[in-house]
Amino acid sequence: MLLKGDYIMSKIVVGNMKMNMNDLDITNYLDIVNAEISTDKVVICPTSIYIPYFLHNDYAVGIQNVYKENKGAFTGEVSPRQAASMGIRYAIIGHSERRQIFDEDDFLINEKLKAVINNNMTPILCIGETKKEHDYHLTEIRLKQELKRDLKDIDVSKIIIAYEPIWAIGTGVVPTNEDIDTTIKFIKKEVVDLSSHKVKVLYGGSVNDQNIADLNKVDSIDGYLVGGASTDAKKFINIIKEVIG
Repeated sequence: MLLKGDYIMSKIVVGNMKMNMNDLDITNYLDIVNAEISTDKVVICPTSIYIPYFLHNDYAVGIQNVYKENKGAFTGEVSPRQAASMGIRYAIIGHSERRQIFDEDDFLINEKLKAVINNNMTPILCIGETKKEHDYHLTEIRLKQELKRDLKDIDVSKIIIAYEPIWAIGTGVVPTNEDIDTTIKFIKKEVVDLSSHKVKVLYGGSVNDQNIADLNKVDSIDGYLVGGASTDAKKFINIIKEVIG
């Protein structure tokens, strides 16, 4: 059992379950995680319709996306005000799938960040470069542009950033520890230059129970945004134990 208060926990682990698992899967999953996870340094982000099953347990709950408005005629969207009223504490904003599949740009992402903060939730802002940008050594240019636009007029002390190289998400390919360390330190420096605030930076991109021990050697990483592996309760718990204790 992962007991709250038993460890000095500076890192957090966020599970982004995406559009996976059905009702039976969720029931079986909860039987395991509810018995094992008891720390608010773990954030589970289920598909929106399943969020009520995860609330009122001994871990935090996040939502995978929200709209920029608190209410209105926006069929199919969920507002930050609605999410906050349920006790949801975190919202993933700007995930590469939202940027690439749903054409969300930095200006919309900026508005979403403001809406989440205004509703007293913590946004987890995702940034990252494509394979082409990585190969052409344009990573820092891409990240600097995203940070400048996404964080405009934002209280950076209220957010978390997740660095997710797009080419590593769901591919099984992970940057070297040296590359991750360099990039996360660059992000932290850029944020300080932009806002004079320090910020937690998570790493995401093919994080699993096989590579977490090696990834966890990177001291600059403040936690992890876990995708596919978070849908397997036992694997997710193994990741949490490695990171938190």
